Amino acid sequence: MSQSSVPDFAELLRGAQRTAVHLEMRDLYGVGDEAGLIERFARTGEITLDPTASFWPEWLGIVKETLARGVVMRRARIVSEPVTDYIRWEHAVTPLNLDAGEQVRWLPRRNASDIALPGNDFWVIDGRLVMFHFFTGDGDWATPGFEITEDPAAVRLCASAFETVWERGIPHEKFAV
Repeated sequence: MSQSSVPDFAELLRGAQRTAVHLEMRDLYGVGDEAGLIERFARTGEITLDPTASFWPEWLGIVKETLARGVVMRRARIVSEPVTDYIRWEHAVTPLNLDAGEQVRWLPRRNASDIALPGNDFWVIDGRLVMFHFFTGDGDWATPGFEITEDPAAVRLCASAFETVWERGIPHEKFAV
C-alpha cells in the first residue's frame, strides 16, 4: 500500500472484526505526547491514572469502541531487566489499558532469545495485515512512522511471534518491575 492510501490507525482498528494484537519490543519510547509524563515519573514517581488526561481519552475511546464490537485486543511487551524508567512508567499506567478491556502480558527479553521476531514493533489485525511501527534511535516516531503490509509471509511471522510471546508472557497483574 502506498502511504497516501494507508488508513489511519483508528480506521484500521475500526475495520477489525476479530482480533487486534500488538507487540512492543523497545525498552525506551520517546514519543512527544508521552515525554513530559515520563520525565515527571522518572523524577518523582508520580503518575496519573486519570483516563481523561493527556492522550488517553482518544486511545481509550478507540479501544472501547473496538472491544464493543467483540474484537479481542491483546498487547505483549518484551522488556530488558532491570527495566528502564520508561518501562516502569508504562507498567504503572497499564491499568488504564486493562480497565478499557485490553489484555496485557510482559516477557523478559532473556526468555525471548529463541523466538523469530520481526525487526519492528507491530500490530496484526484479524490475522490478515500487519502495521509495522518505526522509531528513531531515541524512541520518537521516525518518518514515515509506519508501514502496512498484507504480505502472507510477514503476517505469518508477526502472528507467530506474537502468539509465542503471548504464551510465554506474564500477565500484567503478576509482572513486577
